[in-house]
Amino acid sequence: MRITVGVSDMKVSNDFESNLITYSLGSCIGIAIYDKIARIGGLLHYMLPESSLDPAKAKKNPYMFADTGIPLLFKEAYKLGARKQRMRVIVAGGAQVLDQKGFFDIGKRNYMAMRKIFWKNNVMVDFEEIGGACNRTVKLAVRDGQILLKTSGIGEREI
Repeated sequence: MRITVGVSDMKVSNDFESNLITYSLGSCIGIAIYDKIARIGGLLHYMLPESSLDPAKAKKNPYMFADTGIPLLFKEAYKLGARKQRMRVIVAGGAQVLDQKGFFDIGKRNYMAMRKIFWKNNVMVDFEEIGGACNRTVKLAVRDGQILLKTSGIGEREI
């Protein structure tokens, strides 16, 4: 069963038939996590680095921001039995797609916010594809943790 994770969205599953997928990661960042022992996968697609940019929106949709969405991704996986020490963490996005001159640097700011949160919480990244000027799609199969990354101009490959 395909479960689409939209922009400013997050899904966590322990259903072996689930495939989590998020599309159009430009300056947004997608974080896929997977615990191979508990067979729990999660996928977050966040847009902006800090909830302080718009506290009202953050309260309504915490998955829009790195500082509120990332902790919730991990907490929901923990509730299902995942453990941080066993998790594989894959990160993609942070491109400069619409802001070609880098005026806002949303992609870089999103990446730096994530790195700061991961550093504070001792989360190691197993693979990342960040930056550039392309869109990406991430697919995660809950059954076995297979992660496919599709990068515009390059194609799809297993990570």
